[in-house]
Amino acid sequence: MKIAILSRNAKLYSTMRLVEAAKKKGHEAIVVDHLKCIIELEKKNPKVYYNGAHLEDIDAIIPRIGASVTFYGTAVVRQFEMMKVFTAIESQALVRSRDKLRSLQILARAGVGLPKTVFTNYTKDVDHVIESVGGAPLVLKLLEGTQGLGVVLAETHNAASSIIEAFNGLKARVIAQQFIKESGGADIRAFVVDGVVVGAMKRQGKEGEFRSNLHRGGSASIIELTDEEENTALKSARAMGLGIAGVDMLQSSHGPLVLEVNSSPGLEGIEKATNKDIAREIIRYVERNV
Repeated sequence: MKIAILSRNAKLYSTMRLVEAAKKKGHEAIVVDHLKCIIELEKKNPKVYYNGAHLEDIDAIIPRIGASVTFYGTAVVRQFEMMKVFTAIESQALVRSRDKLRSLQILARAGVGLPKTVFTNYTKDVDHVIESVGGAPLVLKLLEGTQGLGVVLAETHNAASSIIEAFNGLKARVIAQQFIKESGGADIRAFVVDGVVVGAMKRQGKEGEFRSNLHRGGSASIIELTDEEENTALKSARAMGLGIAGVDMLQSSHGPLVLEVNSSPGLEGIEKATNKDIAREIIRYVERNV
């Protein structure tokens, strides 16, 4: 089988591990920079060109699409879908996952626990927004933020009001979210592949930091999920239509609350924290479907 990993950098940990895992299973693996692909549209004859060559013998793709290039990355994934190539992450699911507001609406409809969240169209009734999520402290997030960027903890009502008004003035769309104090600056990442949780870790923010992202200096350790946490992770991935997902949850006094469902979750943190071969599980998932 020939597998293409759609990645902008062949030297990234996740990309290298997927190539390694595919080769160990006897497959051919190539890395394709999706931004350098040329899409050719013709009636019943979709084509993808890369480095001047027609990619016509690909059996499966594993998209590793960064948030900043979602538009073109998903267009390339769609083209492969039109060519009847199996994709580990479907284009529509990828698009859904990148829209934070739409994601939360999908999860809420599916009955998944969430921190109380408010979104407005640059409202001037800032006090109502703040009180709707339980007052200060509260978390404010840019809709386009990733890896903890664009996420602010407003500790007082006045601070929250000033931040929301500033974002509104910049025409930056922001959501207000309930602050879950009992989580203690930690969250859980459950890694789901093909309807199974294949690994889970607890991420703890560094001293004085409420964001637990590993990119921001947080630490990770293996954790055994409760039945409720595992079911929440599986339900979230299923609701989003994702065959591969990193489901981020907070532990609260009233059960797990989902923060985000990531469609291109990194492998480095989860593999090192759990000592599990997550890349191999992804290749097995591809094998079962091709």
